Amino acid sequence: MAQPPDISETFVREVDENIRRDRLRDFFKEHGGLIAAAVILFLAASGGFIWYQQHKQQRAEGHVEELAQIYKDIGLGNTTKAPAQLNDLAQSSSEGVRATAMFTRAALAIQQSDTKLAVATYKKIADDSSFPQPYRDAALIRQTALEFDQLQPQQVIARLEPLTKPGEPWFGSAGEMTALAMIKQGKTKQAGQLFASIAKDKSVPDTVRDRSIQIAGSLGADASAALGPQAQ
Repeated sequence: MAQPPDISETFVREVDENIRRDRLRDFFKEHGGLIAAAVILFLAASGGFIWYQQHKQQRAEGHVEELAQIYKDIGLGNTTKAPAQLNDLAQSSSEGVRATAMFTRAALAIQQSDTKLAVATYKKIADDSSFPQPYRDAALIRQTALEFDQLQPQQVIARLEPLTKPGEPWFGSAGEMTALAMIKQGKTKQAGQLFASIAKDKSVPDTVRDRSIQIAGSLGADASAALGPQAQ
């Protein structure tokens, strides 16, 4: 009696592989043109991205060289072309170049007694969320210092509140302006306490701490121990 053929796992696997191969061949026959086009587009996009990154880096390097030349010219007193050059660099795609150009433009405006332009430039930096927070905080401090006499005390206090905390990088400057605003409000006790806190914060520059000790004392707040026994 004849036995049925033995359909082994090897045979089934071979048939399955043949079917898969045929399907793959048919797929490439049907969609080969689209696949080739997609590969070409991918390669073109990759090449374009690499070129753009290199071009961007080269432009940034060129902008840094321009900044260096501008600083050199300003140092020599040649400031005629600097405003226009800095305005152009303030549009740079490089974040660092853009921020540096804007800070320099504001500083140059102060030098040229154009406080209004300086304030507007610092405000633009402070309000630009694309800049890292340290840039924005520095600009806010400079803006507030220039506007201080024109602002209401509560405006100063509210604006600098996030920076007026022990340990914050700008605690010294922000704290001093906030305390002075408190004095304008007649809150001398609170102002003295804030000056004392500044004096005790070792991250604050010594010159600011020394000044804070003196002002705190004049307001009835004892901060003489802030700099150690030798300062008493």
